[in-house]
This record gives sequence, C-alpha cells and structure tokens, in this order.
Amino acid sequence: MCDCRFAGDVDTSRERYESGHVPGAIHVYWLEALSAADTTVTTFLPDPDEAADRLGRLGITHAKSVVAYSDGGNLYASRLWHVLAHYGHERVGLLDGGIEKWRAESRPLERGSVPPRPAIFRPRVPGWMRGIGAEEILQRLDDPTVRLVDVRGPAEFAGEQPRAARGGHIPGAVLWPWEENLRPDCTLRDPSEIRARAEAAGLFPEQELVTYCQGGVRAAHAALALRTAGYRRVRIYDGSWAEWGNHPALPIHTAVAAVAAT
Repeated sequence: MCDCRFAGDVDTSRERYESGHVPGAIHVYWLEALSAADTTVTTFLPDPDEAADRLGRLGITHAKSVVAYSDGGNLYASRLWHVLAHYGHERVGLLDGGIEKWRAESRPLERGSVPPRPAIFRPRVPGWMRGIGAEEILQRLDDPTVRLVDVRGPAEFAGEQPRAARGGHIPGAVLWPWEENLRPDCTLRDPSEIRARAEAAGLFPEQELVTYCQGGVRAAHAALALRTAGYRRVRIYDGSWAEWGNHPALPIHTAVAAVAAT
C-alpha cells in the first residue's frame, strides 16, 4: 500500500502522511520517487536506472501487487500507476475514492511512519504502456489516427492561465478536463459514463489517444480513466505543457474550445 499524497513539499507531505494513513501504507513523494532528477523543464518520468533505484527502495517488485491512494481523487496516486505501467508492472490498483472515502467510512488510520523494505525492481523496457515525446507528437500532428487530449482546465487550454512562457494548447487537441471523470465523493465514475463522456468529445477506442496536462500528473489520471473505460490505445505525454509551452519552436493554438459534455 502506497500513500502518494502531495502537499506542496516533501516535509509537509510527510507530515500529512504521518498524521494518519491507511495502516501499513508507506509514503511515496512523487517528485523524489516518481520523477526524473532534473526538473528544471518539467517532471519527466525517471529513466530506467532511476526507476530501478527508487522503486526498489520502496520495496516494489513485479511480483508484488501495488495499491496506491492519495487525496483529490487519487491524482498523485495515478502518477505511481503511470511510472509502473511505463516500466511494465501489471499488478497496480488505486484505492477508489482515496483517503477521503476511507475516512468518510470511518476506517482505521495509523499514525507515524512505515519504513519500506527495499527490494530489486527491474524495469521492463518498453513497458506495456508506451510514452510519447514532443518530437513524435510534432511529427504526427496531421495524423488522423492520433487524438491529442488536453485534460487541463478551460482557462489553461485557452491560454488565459499560461503556466509557461506561452499559453494555449497543442494544435488539434481536444479539451477533456480530468476532474470531470470523478463523482463528488472523489470516486471514479462508472466506465460507461467515462466512455460516454469520451465519445461526446470525439474520442474512440480505435484512435491512439495522447493525454497531456501541465506536468504529466493530471494526464496520468485521465489516461487511467480511459483505460478503465476500455480504451487500450492510450499514451501519456509526460513533458506536457511545461515542455511544449516553453519551447519556442513548437506550434501552439489559443482558440477556446467547447468543454466535453458531462
């Protein structure tokens, strides 16, 4: 069990974890364990050597099932799922509703810290879910089999909240906000609801769907929702807008698009 809650920095995140977590859960801080060491551009995934070291320190192996949770609809827990999927781990699940639902049901909480038991994690490259980078996206902007799925909010999509040197979105991208895949209690919507929402936005299983956001975390959550709804051809652009929006040679678009029906 992995507690992936993020509260802005490592110390605050750990304090929140130690104040009460699911019994037996270890603490996973995503910027240290689930991102490349160099975050000057964006939060790329760790490379194979980094992944082997960090996931091994957490005691994760391919033989062990992993259950992750966080708050906010399991947003940062989905990052752990993304890293493990990228490196071929097939036994990963999220605690539906995260810590909010656990508490709402008056389930037990444990204070303090649970030390992980280090193990050997061997990344499988490529894993069962392939990533995608800016160069491939640029080459395939006119490819009708690829659909870019921008899972940020409307203001970010339109360029009103730039969060990079430039605001806007990748040309041809569909606006599909990630949080609309959640119910008010932070549980994931039924697969049929997610699929209906995707189809309303023109997203279909036969297409290759590429999700992106600002730094790859919301994109992972949306990709997981799509996978849950039966979409198998899903890839995540971990560089996301932090990379694309800061690269002056990459094209952008700023027109406002209609939000997908909910």
